[in-house]
Amino acid sequence: MSINLDGYTYCHEHLHIDLSSQKQDDDCLLNSYELIRDELLALKKCGVINIIEMTNHFMGRNPHFIESLMLDTGMNVLMSTGYYIEGFFPEKLYRMSAREICDEMVHEITVGIDKSALKASVIGEIGSSENTFTETERKVFEAAAMAHYETGRPISTHLSMSTMAREQVKLFKSYSVEMERITIGHCDLKNNLDDILWLIEQGCHVQFDTIGKNSYFPDSSRINMLKELASRNLLDRVMLSMDITRKSHLKKNGGPGFCYLVESFIPQLLDSGISKDQIEQMLRLTPYHFFK
Repeated sequence: MSINLDGYTYCHEHLHIDLSSQKQDDDCLLNSYELIRDELLALKKCGVINIIEMTNHFMGRNPHFIESLMLDTGMNVLMSTGYYIEGFFPEKLYRMSAREICDEMVHEITVGIDKSALKASVIGEIGSSENTFTETERKVFEAAAMAHYETGRPISTHLSMSTMAREQVKLFKSYSVEMERITIGHCDLKNNLDDILWLIEQGCHVQFDTIGKNSYFPDSSRINMLKELASRNLLDRVMLSMDITRKSHLKKNGGPGFCYLVESFIPQLLDSGISKDQIEQMLRLTPYHFFK
C-alpha cells in the first residue's frame, strides 16, 4: 500500500484502538464503526485520503475493521507493526529476543496482519516512556532497526509527553539507521522547539500530531512553533495529524472530530502567515515522500 498523492495524509491516527484495560477507562475503547465511518466520509470531502494507522500489537488493532472502513469510505489506510510502550506490552514480549520481535514485524510487512489482506507499511508506533527509556522499549527499537534494514520500511515513534526525543535518535544512530527514514511522533505536547530543531538537524522528520488536544498543549502554541519553523524554512520536515484515540474525541460525542485539523486548524495557520504551499508540503508532499 502506498500514499495517494491526490489527497492529504494524516500521519498518525487510530481508527480502532483499545487501551481501556490498561487505563481503566472505557473512553479509551474506540470502536464505534458507524461514527468513525461517517467522520472518514466527511474527512474525505475535506481532501484527506490517506490515514497512517498507528495501532499495533496489543493496542486493539483490528485489520478486518479497517478493511471494512476502507471499502465503505474509499480511504487509503496504511497499517503499522510493532509494540507500543511499557505498560502496554504483552508478557511474551519480555521473553522474546530482538530477533524474534523483528521476525514478527517482517512477517506483517511481507506476508500480512492477522490473516487479513492488509500488510504493514510502517514500523510503529514504537515509543519510550515519559522521561525514561526502559530495557524492553530499547529492545523493541533494536528490533525495529533490524526490520527496517530488512524491508526498507520507515519508522514512526511515540514520545510520551514530548520527552526522550534525543535518546530515541541516539539509539537509532547506534544501529546506523538512516535518519531520513525516521519520523518522531508527538513532538507538539510541550514547548520544546530546541528539541524539534535538533531532530531536524539530525535529518529526522517531526510530527505535530496531537492537534486539537488543547488540554495537553494549546493549538496557539503549536502554531507559534510552526511559524518559527517556517521562518527557518524547515516545514518540509513536518507532518500533521490529530492522534484520535478516544470515543470523546469524535465530533458526535462532543470532541473535535477528525475534520478539525483541516476545517479549523489549517485556517488558523493561514491566518498566522503560513502559506498554502507550506500546508500542501506538510499534508501532501512530505508524507508522500516519507511513507512511499
